[in-house]
Amino acid sequence: MLGGTEFVGRAVTEAAQARGWQVTVFHRGHHAPPPGVAALTGDRTTEGGLASLADGSWDLVVDTWSGAPSAVRDAARLLSGRVGHYTYVSSRSVYEYPAPAGLAEDGPLVDGASPDAGGDVSYALAKRGGELAALDAFGDRVLLARAGLIIGPGENIGRLPWWLGRIARGGPVIAPGPRDAGLQYIDARDLARWLLDAGVNGLNGAYNIVSHPGHTTMGELLDACVRVTGSDADLRWTDPDTLLAAGVEPWSDLPVWLPAGELYDTLHQGDVAKAHAAGLRCRPVGETVADTWTWLVGQGGAAPQRPDRPQVGLDPQLEAKLLAG
Repeated sequence: MLGGTEFVGRAVTEAAQARGWQVTVFHRGHHAPPPGVAALTGDRTTEGGLASLADGSWDLVVDTWSGAPSAVRDAARLLSGRVGHYTYVSSRSVYEYPAPAGLAEDGPLVDGASPDAGGDVSYALAKRGGELAALDAFGDRVLLARAGLIIGPGENIGRLPWWLGRIARGGPVIAPGPRDAGLQYIDARDLARWLLDAGVNGLNGAYNIVSHPGHTTMGELLDACVRVTGSDADLRWTDPDTLLAAGVEPWSDLPVWLPAGELYDTLHQGDVAKAHAAGLRCRPVGETVADTWTWLVGQGGAAPQRPDRPQVGLDPQLEAKLLAG
């Protein structure tokens, strides 16, 4: 596991351990890996940072890297002769924007990506460059897992944790309408389980890895947050035009939410038939929300925050203004 100490990487590591697999975690040493793994340390962005990976062989490697594609290139080249299968956790951001509703894996991809790029490229180009790097080293032994929105216990982006924290505080809460808007996402644990199964089965090529469109709705998600927190929160459903006119930024100010339009179609309307035919199963939203709340409470109510991602959530003053009408 390249990574393995936080969120998706940790979910993959723990899922593999639960199967009785022997797991090696390669990480920078910033966070403690799960107990019981063989831990190797190194910084893949520095010269000589892969030295601890110079020896050894593995059946399967999972790589969640989202920075410079050259880091994927160097690791994949180093491991190509000693690893049976390489899974690169990519993103549906690699598709040319806007991605129309129903876009499958054969849709047009962003132009200009390079496996040799440094860390000064966009997220889309970084992920596509990482794909190209993995393909160059492993060919038909690489799986490109193009994930969408990922939530669940361990989330270090802050989307579902923000909603849980805000709703736990109670009182009137701005809820972005319409409440029946369908959402498309994946629980990190369901992603992990599918990645391991896919690796065992030798799947290759690209797969969109996310729930079916409308797996849940914005209303069901926030109702579940109210239920699991035991809060007295009063969800005040608000028309998207009102929110936009007030300067509310979809996705960042009100996480997960997107009004109807190109970005909604891109992130919540993708074609995932291929992955589901290959065994992807997504648990009910209530389970994801409840388990994330349990984890969050165990963290003292404060989720970890990736330093390379901006904090999300609606400014309390703007929320008060909206609630005042």
